[in-house]
Amino acid sequence: MKNEHTRISGWADKSCAGGELLYFSFPLMPDRLTAAEQSIVEYIIGHRDEFLCMTIGQLSGELKISEATISRFARHVGCSDFKHLKRVIMEQTMEKGPAFKLTNTLHMKGRDFLRTWIEQQQYNLQKTLELLAQREFSEAAETVQGARKVFIYARNASRAPAQLLEFRLQRIGIEVCCIPSGGSEFLESLARMGAEDLVILFGFSKISAEGRILLDYQRRAGYRIILFTSRAYQEEKNRGDINLYIYRGEENEYHSMSAPVAVVEALVLAVSAGMGVTAVDRLETIRKLKGEYGRQLENK
Repeated sequence: MKNEHTRISGWADKSCAGGELLYFSFPLMPDRLTAAEQSIVEYIIGHRDEFLCMTIGQLSGELKISEATISRFARHVGCSDFKHLKRVIMEQTMEKGPAFKLTNTLHMKGRDFLRTWIEQQQYNLQKTLELLAQREFSEAAETVQGARKVFIYARNASRAPAQLLEFRLQRIGIEVCCIPSGGSEFLESLARMGAEDLVILFGFSKISAEGRILLDYQRRAGYRIILFTSRAYQEEKNRGDINLYIYRGEENEYHSMSAPVAVVEALVLAVSAGMGVTAVDRLETIRKLKGEYGRQLENK
């Protein structure tokens, strides 16, 4: 048990440099949470405003967790009771006008679908900006830039931002390889990974079996892992070296890829800035090749 305020960020073992809080902190933070406790943490992070207005009975009904379990959780993280838990969150909550206004707008009815959807993406982006630590993001950019080779793994809808990341990084001269989704080809990719490499793993809602293998094999191969996640808390065995939290909507909502794509694009820009003239020269070479050979390809 840690005796100082520790971040509830899913990476509670890392120090809070400069007093920065990724989400919020508790007086105590256990190394492990039960499944029920994890659901409480994630609800508070995803529904902070609603939580602050709830009674313990209302939270119990919402999460289908007993009031006794919620009270034990409060004591587990160093609070005397549920009211103290709410006060701890309240004291660290800074009201941001645009976010509150947008939340109220999203609850209004009778709006057209396009406007509703775009407003929801604005909210997701704002929430991601609030919750994703700049220090983690900067470290991710530096790690991508310094890797010998970048391996990317994603499944299902996550393949969209993963393929965009692959395309963008290759254009600025980063050697990138997308890992096959499974089977023997997946295992063959593992054999090519070494201590100078980087694995970027997309595992927003849960870590797949292949993702768990990548996390486990890291101990043997020595590569680093950047994890794109939407889970506020991960067990130690499911954490990357760098964890980029992205808000994609409430648990019962359609999960958009707008925020992941935005973070991917920002990450590529940060890597490009770090590479400086090297990235610019690579893009200039591509431009010249298009000018020289583009017409031949069009007339093929």
